[in-house]
Amino acid sequence: MTNCNPKGKTEATLPFYNSADFTAEWISEIHANYSKIHTIAPFALHNQLGHLITEDSLKGQIYVANFFFSSCPSICPKMMTHLKTLQETFTNEPHLKLVSFSVMPWVDSVATLKQYGEERNINPAQWHLLTGKKEDIYSLARQSYFAEKTLGQLKSNGEFLHTESMLLIDKKARIRGIYNATQKIDIERITDDINILLKE
Repeated sequence: MTNCNPKGKTEATLPFYNSADFTAEWISEIHANYSKIHTIAPFALHNQLGHLITEDSLKGQIYVANFFFSSCPSICPKMMTHLKTLQETFTNEPHLKLVSFSVMPWVDSVATLKQYGEERNINPAQWHLLTGKKEDIYSLARQSYFAEKTLGQLKSNGEFLHTESMLLIDKKARIRGIYNATQKIDIERITDDINILLKE
């Protein structure tokens, strides 16, 4: 969607996503529902360096979130390769982070994620590989990030989480896009959308 700014120029804007069915909503700052836009819940997890990462660590940052596990033989390698492209594209952009949550935190310890990141030249200053309690990560994935869309709302934390989704989160912890991280065309789409958000 495009909006006209006060100078009469047309600018692209991204929608907000407030539910797991991912209905796009364009909500202006003067709209009554603006203050009710869905935001990511607070969390506290450790990254590959052992640093505690919380929602405050990402405050004022745009970030791309996804879910993976280090020993995944199927979709994860392709997802992480595509995310590596984003790391390289935005290597000099301090306001863009990548955040990958392990869905097998009982296997993916801090040390395991550190080795995983080093083997793949993941820059820990830009890209957090997060681990912690399974119930925290699974609740966050399904209830806050809507990682498995509507289907995820019906699952318990005992059911394994595996999704190719990556989500674009704005500087106020709101969902602004959902993409398939295994598809190169979606990497191009999210790149364009990141550049739109960087101008907000």
